[in-house]
Amino acid sequence: QVQLVESGGGLVQAGGSLRLSCAASGNIFSINDMGWSRQAPGNQRELVATITRIGSTNYADSVKGRFTISRDNAKSTVYLQMNNLKPEDTAGYSCYAAVGSRISWGQGTQVTVSS
Repeated sequence: QVQLVESGGGLVQAGGSLRLSCAASGNIFSINDMGWSRQAPGNQRELVATITRIGSTNYADSVKGRFTISRDNAKSTVYLQMNNLKPEDTAGYSCYAAVGSRISWGQGTQVTVSS
């Protein structure tokens, strides 16, 4: 079992930046992929960015060139650096960790981008 705790959300003006962090605890040595998803009210959940244990990354087209996912395996933490934020990035952001076929989710952190 893996527990995840996110931090770093908040309110920012359009064009600004935020960095989200997600710290894992528990069965951390079995974690493979980690990533971030987001969901805005009335919208479907969107997978924003993923990173493998060895650092291979993938991004949603909507955030490519603006968001960067990174991972510190020694700290069992995954980060999401978000630059040039847009109002449409407003959502609840949640991190996940995959251990085999089991996915654990954090409780989420709110990001609000004002225009």
